[in-house]
Amino acid sequence: MADDLKKGLEGVLVAESQLSSIDGDAGRLIYRGYSIEDLAEGASYEEVLYLLWHGQLPDAGELESFTDAMVAERAVDDAILEAVRSLAEADETPMAALRTATSMLSAMESESDVDAEDAEASLRKGRRITAKIPTVLAAFERFRQGEEPVAPDPDLGHAANFLYMFTGEEPDDVAAETFDQALILHADHGLNASTFTAMVIGSTMADVYSSLTGGIGALSGPLHGGANQDVMEVLFEIEESHLDPRDWVEQATDEGRRIPGFGHRVYNVKDPRAKILQRRSEELAETGDDTWYEITTTIEDYLTEEKGLVEKGIAPNVDFYSGSVYYQLGIPIDTYTPIFAMSRAGGWIAHVLEYQRDNRLIRPRARYTGPEDQTFVPLEER
Repeated sequence: MADDLKKGLEGVLVAESQLSSIDGDAGRLIYRGYSIEDLAEGASYEEVLYLLWHGQLPDAGELESFTDAMVAERAVDDAILEAVRSLAEADETPMAALRTATSMLSAMESESDVDAEDAEASLRKGRRITAKIPTVLAAFERFRQGEEPVAPDPDLGHAANFLYMFTGEEPDDVAAETFDQALILHADHGLNASTFTAMVIGSTMADVYSSLTGGIGALSGPLHGGANQDVMEVLFEIEESHLDPRDWVEQATDEGRRIPGFGHRVYNVKDPRAKILQRRSEELAETGDDTWYEITTTIEDYLTEEKGLVEKGIAPNVDFYSGSVYYQLGIPIDTYTPIFAMSRAGGWIAHVLEYQRDNRLIRPRARYTGPEDQTFVPLEER
């Protein structure tokens, strides 16, 4: 039994966690016992961070102190900003720029000499990273648009401040609330590839900067992050084709193409996060362009009702609606995955610190399938 091969660690339990739980058959996601629906509707991203990091929702005083501490850490050193400017001028991708800048942030860390076994210090470092990632991402976008960065606004929440720094304009309430919900929905999701990567690095007792840099690297792969960008590119293609979305999907599936945003490694029914973002997409469509909402809902209805994909365990996931929501907020599609990382940083930190409390170096085995008993031949005789 110990030698059974589990490709991709499918179904293998490697840790216990109190952070999040997914019921793929019921379409249910909880953070520390709270349903994602209740958190998305009633909490802010800062409250969810506090919940993930401290194990309970904050009261008013705790939230004020926590928010003030986050706000105080938003500014990024000029040396980091100049490096980000260089990356933008070199036409680096936003995700690669974020990976590089996150690693560089450790150079300015005031507690760099504190051992990773000091959990409180690691949490403070994680808070600093989480507060600074929006500033880095917004500055990168401003630089590549030929503009100077916009300084953080201490009067705005985490989500609204990012949109302000990113666009140069304070968002309206609908945009700020929508983006805040999107951050909450992406904050954690069990032991996905990037979270597991961050945990593996953390299990060596490397610092939290290393764990988050590794998590960003794992998220950058097309089989993990980036599906919402793929969805938006398909929506562009459908609009440009002038075909009915149903006809386009039929043609695409006949050609063997996969429709991005459908199906999930864990969910067998519609992703609960997709339901929430669908409602937000509809709200944004009511005050702006309804093209993307109409196309996505038409595709969903066609594939679920006429093609019966739900009965086959294939339903819309969070990416199917997050792409169009971000686009309606004015966010370029190549920034979607970095925004995913901006949100998931909170979950990565929580999982690393939770695992390190009862740490055991993560060290799986591989089954050897190479040759045996090779005869060594000296270099001069080969």
